[in-house]
Amino acid sequence: MATINDNYRKLKAGYLFPEIARRVRTFTDANPDAPIIKLGIGDVTEPLPEACRTAMTQAIADMGDRATFKGYGPEQGYGWLREAIAAHDFQSRGADVDASEIFVSDGAKCDSGNILDIFGHDNIIGVTDPVYPVYVDTNVMAGNTGDANNSGEYGGLVYMPISAANNFVAQIPSQKVDLIYLCFPNNPTGAVATKEYLKQWVDYALVHGSIILFDAAYEAFITDESLPHSIYEIEGARNCAIEFRSFSKNAGFTGTRCAFTVVPKSLMGKAADGSDVALHGLWNRRQCTKFNGVSYIVQRGAEAVYSEAGQAQTKALIQFYLENAAIVREKLTAAGLTVYGGVNAPYVWVKTPDGVTSWDFFDQLLQKANVVGTPGSGFGAAGEGYFRISAFNSRANVNEAMRRISENF
Repeated sequence: MATINDNYRKLKAGYLFPEIARRVRTFTDANPDAPIIKLGIGDVTEPLPEACRTAMTQAIADMGDRATFKGYGPEQGYGWLREAIAAHDFQSRGADVDASEIFVSDGAKCDSGNILDIFGHDNIIGVTDPVYPVYVDTNVMAGNTGDANNSGEYGGLVYMPISAANNFVAQIPSQKVDLIYLCFPNNPTGAVATKEYLKQWVDYALVHGSIILFDAAYEAFITDESLPHSIYEIEGARNCAIEFRSFSKNAGFTGTRCAFTVVPKSLMGKAADGSDVALHGLWNRRQCTKFNGVSYIVQRGAEAVYSEAGQAQTKALIQFYLENAAIVREKLTAAGLTVYGGVNAPYVWVKTPDGVTSWDFFDQLLQKANVVGTPGSGFGAAGEGYFRISAFNSRANVNEAMRRISENF
């Protein structure tokens, strides 16, 4: 009989969001008429920008003409999209990123897990706590951890707690860590990072030969002009960081699927024989072997994000969700809850009232207000006692959800 990857058996319960879906399904089966409002998963609700839809419609027409039909595209992404990304997202902010260092993909979530393919199993891995679960679970699946303890912490990982006491930004570790996961604006807490703070991490990584895996999926929500959007705005980051970006939240591509990862050509890893190896070449080989590229139609839609109309329309989308976040902050604060985030980020991080556990608060919110959020403990042991509310929903639903919560808590 074929054997399995036993590392999967180390995973605690189900992945966070399927577990939320299971509980909601159980509740709705028992209460079929309950008007559920979901502010849990960070899925967008507003339509794709018109510029993207127009470009994708034209791309479909292209596929109907032999002269413009496209078959397999480059695994790295079409040059015209990579050039647009490099110019608008990096070079315009003084970040030295070339189009050839950009790899277009079907999701930042996918890439942040798949990136482990090019790293060895003997790395010391650092994650914040709470943390986006994908970072931890994919390391478990890859065999980079031991078993989990009663708090859900896996042996072999270095956990860096973040809380209100440290403004939800992790302290630089005193020990050596080889792979460091950072996410700013942060999911789930909504915290942001200053240039000075990221410079500390870059300096640490350069001294220790570490690699920072920088998730910037929510950078479009940064409105404070003093804050960096990319780690490559920090001197030296090209030699110690890989960055993940997405079109999911800025342009509503959650169901359309398009993202990209930047792997600088100057970024090196260490081989077993002690030699330095360029990670760019390894990631390129991985993508060429395991990935056939994002569809031509979707990439044309992503390219349109950088048009004049696309920029205006995506900016309006971001502003809409930030206004939702402001409403959530205002109403929950008025209800007597302590809240964080939601200013340069689409997530509001809420302290659960009266010492209630995060899953108990989830159940109370579902049963009393028919509102779904995300329990903080699902993001790690240090997330216990907190709860994430997403700003991704219609204005009517956000207003109604806040009314219900205000009346019941």
